[in-house]
Amino acid sequence: GSTRSDTTMLLLRTLLPAAVSSRCCRLVPPLAALASASPADAAAVRAFSMQQAAVVAAQRQRRVHRGVLGGLRMCSGGGGSALADLERDIQAQGEVVRELKAAAERDEAAIKAAVERLLALKAQLPAPVEPPPAKSGGKGGGGRGGGGKGGGGSGAAEAELSESEIFRVRLDKAQAVAAGGHTPYAYSFAPTHSSAAFAEAFDSLSPGAEDASAEVALCGRVMTKRSFGKLAFFTVQDGEGTFQLYLDKKRLGAAFRPFLDATDGGDFVGVKGGVKRTDKGELSVLVAEATLLTKALRPLPDKWKGLADVNKRYRQRYLDMIVNPRVRATFAARARITAYLRRYLDERGFLEIETPCLNAQPGGAEAKPFETYHNALGLDLTLRIATELYLKRLVIGGVERVYELGRIFRNEGISTRHNPEFTSIELYQAYADYEDMMALTEELVAGAARHVAGGTSVEYQGASIDLAPPWRRVTMAELVAEKLPQFDFFALREADGGSDAASGGEGLAAARAAAQAAGVAGAGEAPSLGELLALCFEELCEPELVQPTFVLDHPTEVSPLAKPHRTRPGVTERFELFAVGRELANAFSELTDPVDQRARFEAQAAKKAAGDEEACGVDEDFLTALEHGMPPTGGLGIGIDRLVMLLTDSPSIKDVIAFPLLRPEGQPAPKE
Repeated sequence: GSTRSDTTMLLLRTLLPAAVSSRCCRLVPPLAALASASPADAAAVRAFSMQQAAVVAAQRQRRVHRGVLGGLRMCSGGGGSALADLERDIQAQGEVVRELKAAAERDEAAIKAAVERLLALKAQLPAPVEPPPAKSGGKGGGGRGGGGKGGGGSGAAEAELSESEIFRVRLDKAQAVAAGGHTPYAYSFAPTHSSAAFAEAFDSLSPGAEDASAEVALCGRVMTKRSFGKLAFFTVQDGEGTFQLYLDKKRLGAAFRPFLDATDGGDFVGVKGGVKRTDKGELSVLVAEATLLTKALRPLPDKWKGLADVNKRYRQRYLDMIVNPRVRATFAARARITAYLRRYLDERGFLEIETPCLNAQPGGAEAKPFETYHNALGLDLTLRIATELYLKRLVIGGVERVYELGRIFRNEGISTRHNPEFTSIELYQAYADYEDMMALTEELVAGAARHVAGGTSVEYQGASIDLAPPWRRVTMAELVAEKLPQFDFFALREADGGSDAASGGEGLAAARAAAQAAGVAGAGEAPSLGELLALCFEELCEPELVQPTFVLDHPTEVSPLAKPHRTRPGVTERFELFAVGRELANAFSELTDPVDQRARFEAQAAKKAAGDEEACGVDEDFLTALEHGMPPTGGLGIGIDRLVMLLTDSPSIKDVIAFPLLRPEGQPAPKE
């Protein structure tokens, strides 16, 4: 009735202007509910609300043009109080819209009016400045780090904005800081403590206590912001951990609000002040001076959702490292592992010498190379598939202990354990054999485990792995015979006349039949007993080698650079180290007979001519070097990526390579 309409209008005229001017927008939903009691009331509410919104919009627009720089000049971090007011209004109105939509009885007219007001508020934002397109596309890594009390940055207002709008608002803040005479991209800052040193230095401070004499300076990236009127708390992250900022308006004075308004999640800040432990026990910097060091124009991923897309984690590794401390810890562990390996070898007289990545003749492994062309020299070249042959040249030249830790490139498939670009360490020791290399491998791997994991017992994907030496030693032929008792490699080889590459005969036929019955793919096409033995091992035995195991005495056909075994015909003095079902290391008593080496190379070249893309050719330059004489030598190669996977419990090789090779987003897989 008219009485109720009069009462509604009286309430509106009394409360709505106060709600708008004080930004207490949570008063609006109850008023809207009251007005919706009659069509006339609802229409009156909407008309009056839009009228008030227009008045406030005009006032705010004048403040944006007139007052934002004045507020920014109040601290080096900049601010934009009018712009911040607008962002808070947008946030509050967004909450109004959500509450109306969530109501048990939806009032579509009230929802429409609230949405119109939200759009009117957004229209008051400064003119758009489009950001450059993000290479990852979309709206970024699993969310927008918004926050307020729980987020990753600049308040819940950002949750209502698109990424381009967030970019524009943040860019405006940076430009306002610059216009106020301060740089939003500082040149330096001198901290007195890291987060870890800060925590250690003031560990004894009790809850609620303050160290009045302390003067500290810390810096880092803002991860979360929580504001409670005249108090605010930031969580800041540096390279060693996180620490809390305690921002009190009484202490910061006029700089308090501009600094809060200017900073967002992802920004770098530097602070100076005292030390306080809150009543809840949180050690904090009691901020007396705050400086914006770097303005982040894009938001961090959402605190709770994080980077859920695994491929996005790999494509935007920098974000992955920001929001996932374990990722940073993995790469720190990788650095410690490689440093340990180098230090161990350096202390034992090994020299690290770099060898060419561009090779005229690929060799040292069976792998398909990447091909390239050198314009000035007019040369077809390949990226190296191993460092072996050049390191052996150094041994021939008199460097009796040599190694290289470097990148290897193989144009092969990608999986959780294979990446086309990976890291290995290869080393060569004169006057040693593969028995010496086994002992050295145990020392290197177990020592690395103790260095980064604190012991030789490590957990990998739920399995407990014992790396304490000595490790199991077993021949490849013995392992295959455990699975296929009828495949007695040495007996079958003898039955076929003892040839290393028998292409026929009863022994090979019997072995093929046994392998095919066991489901070994490609067994029927294996050209020799040795290659069939290696194939059966890969299919039937390798996945079951969980604990560290040296697999010894590989067939001659698959080991073109290893010495023949001194007592067992048909096999070589070679071992591979396996753990958690994958190869970690490969080592030989190196072949030093140039005549035998040439015959091995020619056999590989024949395979290559027949279409085997992984077979190598004849490296005449290396043969010439070998003909000058090479001392007895033991050689060892360890896959760094797989070793790091094992010692950091990483399921995929992409988890331990900072920037793994990925197909561009949207590009389809090539046709086979």
